[in-house]
Amino acid sequence: MLGDLRLRRAYYHCFACQSGVCPRDATWGLDGSSLSPAVTRMVGSVGARVSFQEGRDLLDQLAGVRVTTKQVERTAEALGARIAEEEQTIVTAPQPAPATTLYLGLDGTGIPMRSKELVGRAGKQPDGSAKTREVKLCTVWSAETKDDKGRPCRDQGSVSYSAAIESAALHDSQTGVSPFAQRVVREATRRGFDRAPHQVIVADGAAWIWNLASEHFPDALQILDRYHAKEHLADAAKAIWGPESQIGQQWLEQRFDELDSGKVDDLIAAYSRHASDCSEARLCSDYLATHRTRVRYPDFHAAGLCTSSGVVEAACRVAVGQRLKRSGMHWTTRGANAILALRCSLLSGRYETSWQRRRAA
Repeated sequence: MLGDLRLRRAYYHCFACQSGVCPRDATWGLDGSSLSPAVTRMVGSVGARVSFQEGRDLLDQLAGVRVTTKQVERTAEALGARIAEEEQTIVTAPQPAPATTLYLGLDGTGIPMRSKELVGRAGKQPDGSAKTREVKLCTVWSAETKDDKGRPCRDQGSVSYSAAIESAALHDSQTGVSPFAQRVVREATRRGFDRAPHQVIVADGAAWIWNLASEHFPDALQILDRYHAKEHLADAAKAIWGPESQIGQQWLEQRFDELDSGKVDDLIAAYSRHASDCSEARLCSDYLATHRTRVRYPDFHAAGLCTSSGVVEAACRVAVGQRLKRSGMHWTTRGANAILALRCSLLSGRYETSWQRRRAA
């Protein structure tokens, strides 16, 4: 960042093995790299935030460091891969006691991939092919803060993220646990989720989420995101009455009131009455029965708990979408996972800690 410097250092060559070395390079942290540690750190920071080309431009404009777009890409991905390795091996629980209540959220979002990464994969295209792969993400946060209406709000700076393209279903032959489940357990351990007096998992209705939650966090309270629940009610009501029906809208408002007041049995009965004539009504009734214990919203509100997965939805946008789902981007699995690790580290406040470890080494 100080401009161009011209340095001289000794070079030693071994005639026996035909290799050379500059001892000073190791001292400066230049082994195997043409960039100094300070520049590598800057490249990682911009690579986690913006496209590689934008990162190159920012480094030139703000620091006078001239590197190519390809250098930014290779350096950021190499750094992200190293951070991803650290994520799997460095799992340290916090020393101070965690917040009274910690929330864990799980979700998935698709990112565009290069065609070679999608060979043989089924997808939602008209021909059955895929254009994307799903990034699975977990986030942990606290919500001790209240808004002016007394509702819980996420605490500033309390959110952490961990994400990758990996399966929640395929189990590792040694551990018997899926790769994503292992990721979730690591993040929960890092944040002290298992030590929190109150553990809450908030998510949508995806079966894989609740299977994972029940298996690895059996003591946690499970809450179905209230907006997803209402979305299911609304879609089924439209199927029953038609999308423009005024009667259907009034009927739906009654169902919303039943949901908000905890009258789950009445709600299930209302949809069951239409189950024989409408498959969507039957599916909605089954959906409510499956999540009966997760939609006790009056009880949750009385306990001062979040019933919305807004933090998780925002995590998909902030940690994944804003960096990996921009126009024209197409990723390899290796590259995407490296940048996801880099970005999650930065957003979770762990990027500086990673550099401190490098300096100590």
